[in-house]
Amino acid sequence: MKSKLSVFIGGVAAGIVVPFLVILFVLPGQMFIVNESKLGFDETLQTIEESVKENGWSMPHQYNLQATMQKNGFDVQPVKVISLCNPVHAHEILKGDNERMVSALMPCRVAVYEKNGKTYVSMLNAGLFSKFLGNKVSEVMNVATKENLKILEPVINN
Repeated sequence: MKSKLSVFIGGVAAGIVVPFLVILFVLPGQMFIVNESKLGFDETLQTIEESVKENGWSMPHQYNLQATMQKNGFDVQPVKVISLCNPVHAHEILKGDNERMVSALMPCRVAVYEKNGKTYVSMLNAGLFSKFLGNKVSEVMNVATKENLKILEPVINN
């Protein structure tokens, strides 16, 4: 009887510990999509801006984090964050009372930054993140993630 109880307790413990370890060690690395750009910093930004328009999205704002940091007395490498918007997708999220809480993640954002003399683009893996948020949100965010990756294709090293 004791051995069956030990096996049961061990199974329950493993059932708790293994998912916790996966969340702790694997999931953080999957939450962001990071790619090296094949272009320089300014060319990457310009190419993304053109691709945004070509793909039917808009770019309502661009944040220059390097300039903001300099105004506050800090020196950092070039970093800009681009806001991307697709009104059709935004409407799908904003029209429903249960989905509107996700507006804190809107609009989609792409970071362009320099590291070790190279330019990188990164974004939240909203497709993965959205799996925890419900059917409509998951559906819209999966499509938006795929479209954002298509927007980035012209600058990504493959």
